[in-house]
Amino acid sequence: MQQDILVNWSPQETRVAIVENGAVQELHVERTLERGLVGNIYLGKVARVLPGMQSAFIDMGLERAAFLHVADVWQRQPEGEPPAVARSGQPPVPIEKQVFEGQALMVQVIKDPIGTKGARLSTQVSIAGRLLVFLPQDDHVGVSQKIPPEQRDALRRRLNKLVGSDGGGFILRTNGEDASDEELAEDIAYLRKTWTRIREAATRLPPPALLHQDLNLLQRVLRDLVTDATQTIRIDSREQFALLSEFGREFMPAAAAKLQLYKGERPIFDLYSVEEEVERALSRRVDLKSGGYLIVDQTEALTTIDVNTGGYVGSRNFDETIFKTNLEAAQAIARQLRLRNLGGIIIVDFIDMQREDHRDAVLGEFRKQLARDRVKTMAGGFSQLGLVEMTRKRTRESLAHMLCEPCPSCQGKGTVRTSRTVAYDILREILREARQFNPREYRVIAAPKVIELFLDEESQHLAGLSDFIGKPISLQSESAMGQEQYDIVLL
Repeated sequence: MQQDILVNWSPQETRVAIVENGAVQELHVERTLERGLVGNIYLGKVARVLPGMQSAFIDMGLERAAFLHVADVWQRQPEGEPPAVARSGQPPVPIEKQVFEGQALMVQVIKDPIGTKGARLSTQVSIAGRLLVFLPQDDHVGVSQKIPPEQRDALRRRLNKLVGSDGGGFILRTNGEDASDEELAEDIAYLRKTWTRIREAATRLPPPALLHQDLNLLQRVLRDLVTDATQTIRIDSREQFALLSEFGREFMPAAAAKLQLYKGERPIFDLYSVEEEVERALSRRVDLKSGGYLIVDQTEALTTIDVNTGGYVGSRNFDETIFKTNLEAAQAIARQLRLRNLGGIIIVDFIDMQREDHRDAVLGEFRKQLARDRVKTMAGGFSQLGLVEMTRKRTRESLAHMLCEPCPSCQGKGTVRTSRTVAYDILREILREARQFNPREYRVIAAPKVIELFLDEESQHLAGLSDFIGKPISLQSESAMGQEQYDIVLL
């Protein structure tokens, strides 16, 4: 497999496409104005200590002071003892005895500012790498709880050997479960080098100062997305190419060697029709080359994918047609999961197959394609109803949630009531109002299609209601209204 990474940079947005064997497999988007502060490390200055709230406000040079609660003030516990908070149910040391006004304090953002509230802070620093999380104030070596228990002890022993006695704690992330010793050692070196740079900055910069910013998408390309299969990383900004090259040479020299500046006249995303792929990834229907198609429906609880034969007619018989369509669908579904970044529970409804060897072949192809996904997936077999249930770890917002918002007309339902349904709702509402009020006239303000219906096919019913209640009913078309919206004004 050959992989290329394309980077399209602009001041407002960075987009990264991962192309494998000529087909777009993943799309990552980061918008400058939507970048949060979580993970950033600052040298702040204690602006105010509030003993009554057991908290302090920290000036970090932002618009609003940030909030530090005593529960988020890190304290080293004697070895073998549980944390003091757990022992007594109360904070072990009051905050006024731990921090004082004017003190310079290294803090990390654990919650972004919301509305009028400032960011929430912790004095326990953690730095995320590609495979590991580094806890420089601890000496504990741990393994993610999401990794099966039977594998944790062996992974912990491997990690202890690699960490050595240079200090600091490490936690192996879920995606580091299958990593080689070489990859883990590279991540350990990167994290320790990052911590050294943070400490050096803390000694020479006056507070408030930003000591470490969580990596942006461009930097995460080198840290998280580059693999042995990656041939090139092409970027269309000369300035960002220079910055990324410098970052890569210091922290990830092997990945930085694959960087190339794209100088072509065509937009870089036109090389592999990335824009068209984005458009298709936001569509409910995905057409297959054979003539079949997928229907992808994303809800809060789960995602459903339905496979249909469409216009595909097999060359031999119906069973062969279904088998070929399902095989192609298995490949397309795995790709759509990555491209759309769908996570959580996913239900796939393949077309029913009578032959067991066909079912086994489709399931085998599906699992083979899922194995190429960098995000952890788990797929079961066919259920009694012929469905395949699977899960895919949620790593970030799906592409649709990032690029789209619910339709203001249908409020995300995907359908709106017909103009006739709305017209009959209006007639019932006028009758309800007539029993409670005695206006001179009723005025209906509604969408143009609803008003047209009243003037044409439903004019007789409207006139009949007007005669029944003994009041005139006037109509006003409002193009800005959605089809389900209307107002009844009492004049």
